[in-house]
Amino acid sequence: MIETLASSGCHGGRQSFHAHQSRITGTPMRFGLFVPAHSGPRPVLWCLAGLTCTEETFAIKAGAQRFAADHGLILVTPDTSPRNHAGGDAADDGSYDLGQGAGFWLDATQAPWAPNYRMASWLLDEMPEVLLQLAPADLARQSIMGHSMGGHGALTLALKHPKRFRSVSAFAPICAPSEVPWGEKAFGAYLGDDRAAWAAHDACALIAGGKRIDEILVDQGMADQFLEAQLRPERLEAACARAGITLRLRRRAGYDHGYWFIQTFIEDHIAFHAERLA
Repeated sequence: MIETLASSGCHGGRQSFHAHQSRITGTPMRFGLFVPAHSGPRPVLWCLAGLTCTEETFAIKAGAQRFAADHGLILVTPDTSPRNHAGGDAADDGSYDLGQGAGFWLDATQAPWAPNYRMASWLLDEMPEVLLQLAPADLARQSIMGHSMGGHGALTLALKHPKRFRSVSAFAPICAPSEVPWGEKAFGAYLGDDRAAWAAHDACALIAGGKRIDEILVDQGMADQFLEAQLRPERLEAACARAGITLRLRRRAGYDHGYWFIQTFIEDHIAFHAERLA
């Protein structure tokens, strides 16, 4: 059963928010959905948010619906972690970068996270079925984008599933999570101490291991407070250069990590995906 939590007219289409009981996470899961007014099956753009965010963050702050309406794209904004999971608050350490709001778009293998924190399987295996119950989605035409932790998720999922996602883009992604504090903390908790297991969730390691996609679009603010310690776009740049992957890495002077940055360049990203989803 899918519960509609809110629904409003938006740029000729509808922006809505929903919840369903996930068979994969074993918890209620929420997501946002923008459906344009265009008739017939529409291509789908998955928009993955970052640390501390919910299904509402990208939908409310990014300003993407106006441009998605122009191109006839369905936008899906999934929540960033399970909520009200079996482990309860005991499974969270009270910090913003682990547990609720910090699912890292992977399937955890370690206790107490493994039963519920199955974000990759939820997104890939269950959400398309849910989406078809609510919208005229053309699942033969899907693309993915994300911000920060969600940018990490978009990159890794696109690299591992190149036949599913026609294009990928990111704002300020965590490019080499195995090498930075955010990723080391999350991967250690969710995947354990074996760093070899981390490589399957690290864009740079995936590329080094032979995963390929044609091109990647990334916007990175040069006034981003997390740039040097957490994001490391130069690592992705080097990995793509070695692999022959076209990376459009646009370094934006004066922009930080927030949604004013995303609003400024979201039109470019929607147009990038729309062209490849046509």
